Amino acid sequence: MKILKGFEQGFKRIIGYLKDVRLEMRKVSWPTKRETFRYTLIVIFVSLIVAIFLGALDFIFITLLNRFVL
Repeated sequence: MKILKGFEQGFKRIIGYLKDVRLEMRKVSWPTKRETFRYTLIVIFVSLIVAIFLGALDFIFITLLNRFVL
């Protein structure tokens, strides 16, 4: 009987949690499709800039190392 009560309490807690999640999701301010597209382009652009910067640093350091070590 205790197992059944524990299962019932656990099930009620899960249901309560899902109800709370649903309420919180209603409060979320979701971006529009246009905003999402814009933010995605910004992330891609910044990622490319960082990749180019790091690639340039890597090239410079490899070149310097090859000149001094080899």
